[in-house]
Amino acid sequence: MIVKTLPPSSQPIQEDSRNGTNRRGDELDVIDVVPEDGTPSLLVRSPRLLAAQKVRIAAQPEKLYDPVGIAAHYQNRKVQVLRRIFAVLGPTLSFVFGLWSDSKRGIVVKNDRRRATQLRVLLTQLGPAYIKIGQALSTRPDLVPPVYLEELTKLQDQLPPFPNEIAYQFIKEELGAPPEEVYAELSAQPIAAASLGQVYKGKLKTGEEVAVKVQRPDLREGITIDLYILRNLAAWVQKKVKRVKSDLVGILDELGDRIFEEMDYIHEGENAERFFDLYGHIKDVYVPRIYWEYTNRRVLTMEWINGTKLTQTEEISAQGIDARYLIEVGVQCSLRQLLEHGFFHADPHPGNLLATTDGKLAYLDFGMMSEIKPPQRYGLIEAIVHVVNRDFEGLAKDYVKLDFLSPETDLTPIIPAFARVFADAEGASVADLNIKSITDELSALMYEYPFRVPPYYALIIRSLVTLEGIAIFIDPNFKVLSEAYPYVSKRLLTDPAPQLRASLQDLLFKDGRFRWNRLENLLKNARNSQDYDFNLVLNQGIEFLASERGAFIRDKLVDESVNGLDALGKNVLHNFTSLLRERVGLTAVNETPAATVEQQQTLEHIKRILGILRETRGFDPVQLTSQIAQLLVNSDVQRLGQQIANRFTQKAVARLIRQLLAS
Repeated sequence: MIVKTLPPSSQPIQEDSRNGTNRRGDELDVIDVVPEDGTPSLLVRSPRLLAAQKVRIAAQPEKLYDPVGIAAHYQNRKVQVLRRIFAVLGPTLSFVFGLWSDSKRGIVVKNDRRRATQLRVLLTQLGPAYIKIGQALSTRPDLVPPVYLEELTKLQDQLPPFPNEIAYQFIKEELGAPPEEVYAELSAQPIAAASLGQVYKGKLKTGEEVAVKVQRPDLREGITIDLYILRNLAAWVQKKVKRVKSDLVGILDELGDRIFEEMDYIHEGENAERFFDLYGHIKDVYVPRIYWEYTNRRVLTMEWINGTKLTQTEEISAQGIDARYLIEVGVQCSLRQLLEHGFFHADPHPGNLLATTDGKLAYLDFGMMSEIKPPQRYGLIEAIVHVVNRDFEGLAKDYVKLDFLSPETDLTPIIPAFARVFADAEGASVADLNIKSITDELSALMYEYPFRVPPYYALIIRSLVTLEGIAIFIDPNFKVLSEAYPYVSKRLLTDPAPQLRASLQDLLFKDGRFRWNRLENLLKNARNSQDYDFNLVLNQGIEFLASERGAFIRDKLVDESVNGLDALGKNVLHNFTSLLRERVGLTAVNETPAATVEQQQTLEHIKRILGILRETRGFDPVQLTSQIAQLLVNSDVQRLGQQIANRFTQKAVARLIRQLLAS
């Protein structure tokens, strides 16, 4: 059976206002379905579902990762499994022995380009699973010597290609026509070859330049047997090595799920569209368009991006583009992926992040994506707050909520262990740490105590550490956590979620006392966030303070505000009575005492906060005046004002009574 799609010109094109690109909508498509008996018929589907429909018609059902089914498949194929084990162990042990021999002969192994090339070739020969390990190492200049780094970088898109004949056959099988009928142009050779497929540069008959990705042959079989062997090894280690508390099998299964999804290009196209919907609006982030009419399980056609790898800093600088700024854009986008929407790119190596010619950060390759559930997202933010706050008891409880510790775990010895890990991490100095150092410290801690690493955590760390590796390559002094804290501050000030409101309370109060310096720090950091909205903070802040949820903070804040007003009144009265006594000569007037040191400090904090707000992007005195006028008629605001007025009046009356009794 052959399936043909009508040319894309038959579909209306909609202008996407978010970044000026054309996105095809969900209008109905009419496709020719030619059954085996030769009788043509019509099938109507939307573009988003078109590719999936073609797969079903062609009797090629999507195959997801099934560890039980894979185990059953290889259970009676022991010779094949042993052959693969020896195929991996033989060259690996030979390479390791070579390194050992070189070191004994006085050769500086880390500077030996010959060995670096051997490692790249070895990983290439071992197959896609091992190539991905090499790709991850290629982003870690803090772990891998420069010579090896240069060679491993070639694993991102410079692998040996497979023959064009096979690629053209896949295009014909998947799209229902040979390449010359589908595309107006197609490069004679692939312009890049990666672990799972190779890419050709093409042009549609309607004129758009496209990247055509075609999957490698026999890919599923090669990856499946490696996952089977590694999963059995993980199960054996987990059972025999008592100190290993992590769910190694679960981690392998999570990786297997992601790799099998990556082998399905229909799924990758859906991921790309979802990524665009969630993050395409972020300033200077670009997501290429998917051409569904020319996409199927083993062939993906997407918009061609003219760009340069982020690690090619000299080429980027020559174009007048700031690579460091694009890394900052990438960090901000990653924060929204991990902490806001939970749908994140799990493979951000340099081959998948390009600087476009107009200075934007383009994301490519949406095969390996993952998700974090809301409780885990909020748990990560709470953990950051507790580290900043040096609340290690709260941090230990966060690890229970994040599934690193079972609820019945005794946290008593773990709390001081956290204190040792973050001994120097107080306040802003947390930002001076890098993710890799924190990960290493926590790994040692997890080995010593009954931690278990949940499967979702491995891909998060892989994503963050890879991004940080690129950042360090561009700027050795780049601190990802320093760039992240403004976003976390903004979330704490604007997110109405109960978990984050509780975190804000923990951050601002200690032993019942309000910590003005923490509020100052939050406001300073939050205003550096790209999408920080002063008016949103003002409106949400007042709404929260006037609600039942904000009762605790409201009561304490009212007390502090009254102290500030009281201090201001005392200072004014002190200055006035001093003026009467010293300059006018009315010595009969008693000099009123000035504000106490504590009250004066509160007043200074309030002054500094007002200064921070005036310097915040979006602060407009004219607009603020109209906002205040609108807020004054709000019943919640009026109630809040009444509370402050009542407290201030009570305090003033109490002081007057004390003075009368004293006299």
